[in-house]
Amino acid sequence: MAKIVNKRRLLGRTPLGCQHYERNVKLQCFTCKKWYTCRFCHDAQEDHALIRRETSNMLCMLCGTPQRASDMCIGCGEAAAHYYCNICKLWENRKSKPIYHCNDCGICRRGLGLGKDFFHCKTCRACITTSIQSSHKCIERSTDCDCPICGDYMFTSPKPVVFMTCGHSIHKKCYDQHMRVSYKCPICNKSLANMETHFRNLDVAILSQPMPPEFRDTRATVLCNDCSGKCVVPYHWLGLKCSICQSEDSDGLLDFDDDDDDDDDDDDILLIGHR
Repeated sequence: MAKIVNKRRLLGRTPLGCQHYERNVKLQCFTCKKWYTCRFCHDAQEDHALIRRETSNMLCMLCGTPQRASDMCIGCGEAAAHYYCNICKLWENRKSKPIYHCNDCGICRRGLGLGKDFFHCKTCRACITTSIQSSHKCIERSTDCDCPICGDYMFTSPKPVVFMTCGHSIHKKCYDQHMRVSYKCPICNKSLANMETHFRNLDVAILSQPMPPEFRDTRATVLCNDCSGKCVVPYHWLGLKCSICQSEDSDGLLDFDDDDDDDDDDDDILLIGHR
């Protein structure tokens, strides 16, 4: 009878699982021995974390048979899921959500697999999309940290992670939200987009608004966020152009003489920034 019920469910295309995964089985928490569809569902209800690698048993939701964790049900003979990792104890039935296991990371990742749409960078110690394999900047353990926007740990995060042009990593959703209000990396302040047009327009604005005569000879020491260089340039309140890389993404130390100051120290320094 269990076999008949199972076939009816399959023919009716009733997906089993939860909001996080589609699968035909529940897993048993090694700690509390309770059955849950996935670790996220478990952790939302319990005061302890479900460690997938310690999972020993599964419960088939098609025929109700408890058994050892596997890719097939011993009760009804149906597959537990389209994808199963015996190391991570991970099941996923959606072919549209491909998963592969990375031995170097030690966990399963979303994607078609290494050598297909991802590669493992030994320096970054992370799986990175092949589209930036030759251009990404390596930062050791780049995902072994919290997202600079939401604060969630990224190495084991189920949310997609992207690598910015500066090499730092961030959740894809957080990156999209951040780029609506800023063009800089939230960690190092380097430019994340092609700012050539913006800088050109800024140059035009600076030329059209000359500084007052008393400030025309004022100089500023520029600390460039993009090239990390240091140089001295003419000061303008609209922006400071790095003479090394021509970027306007800079902070500066403004040097000026105050003739009205009776103190022995004539030179004052004012920290200025351009965002």
